[in-house]
Amino acid sequence: MNIEKEKRQEAILLSLKKLDFLTRDQIEKLHPLGQTRNAQRILRDMSEYLSFFVNERKKVYYLNKEGRERVEATKVRKKTPLIYHYLMRNDLYINQGRPSSWRNEMKIKIPDSKISIVADAVFIKNKIHHFVEVDYRQSMSSNATKVRKYQQLSEFNPQFVVMWITLTPYRKKKLESMCNGLNVQVYLWDDIK
Repeated sequence: MNIEKEKRQEAILLSLKKLDFLTRDQIEKLHPLGQTRNAQRILRDMSEYLSFFVNERKKVYYLNKEGRERVEATKVRKKTPLIYHYLMRNDLYINQGRPSSWRNEMKIKIPDSKISIVADAVFIKNKIHHFVEVDYRQSMSSNATKVRKYQQLSEFNPQFVVMWITLTPYRKKKLESMCNGLNVQVYLWDDIK
């Protein structure tokens, strides 16, 4: 195998390690693979490291055992009904310029308090923490509970941004309204993918 091909494969495998699941479109946005046919060929050539399933006529890739071993990934991923949660979060990661500080499923805890939140992702941009929340058909009462926790967090440190990604203009407007008093950005998935 030539060195360029190996580097490209390694980069794709590391992206899957970081982001768990990716569609071919997302992989193409993250890595220069040329035309669609070439991208399909590259991913087919990587089949010893990748597994996939088809979701709404799109292949969704993830690391198989050999792929995990090659990049020393510990998380085992399988087909999941939560796939949209991952894909929405990944599209926001790409939209935000692929921040190097991006971390998935991070617990935020304020010392000496009972405030604890598990954000879907966290990253730092312009020295400000950004907390990502994915609203994929989640109940608004669950979202309201998270918003209240962020409002409590803002009493200790108001210098952060809560970023939501959701599916409909109605839900976007509802989230913006609930987040009154917070520095919030709400994105529609269709607008960023």
